[in-house]
Amino acid sequence: MASNTSKTARASVRAGQAGQNGALSVLGEFKYLIPLNRGKHAYVRNLTNGKTTHLATDSEAFVTEIRALSQAGHAAKIRAEITALAESHPAHGWDTTEKRLVEAGAFEAQ
Repeated sequence: MASNTSKTARASVRAGQAGQNGALSVLGEFKYLIPLNRGKHAYVRNLTNGKTTHLATDSEAFVTEIRALSQAGHAAKIRAEITALAESHPAHGWDTTEKRLVEAGAFEAQ
């Protein structure tokens, strides 16, 4: 009996089930930030609650989200991601974003 779902839909469901822990995995590493709009916005993957939020990188909500992840013990990896983004896309302002996060104390665990 033929299936009512397409091959692509079945593959999509399998892929979604493979990552049920709520994290984006790229070669075994979790990506916390997905840059958008030349660094002006980003999707922030919150591995503690499984939610992904779309935030402006110069907003207070972005700082709050990074602070929450840092307090959960993810500060070093997030900072490494931002540093890598600054190196690979120097015109996108990731160095400024990192500086603003440091000044706001977003990487300090409390």
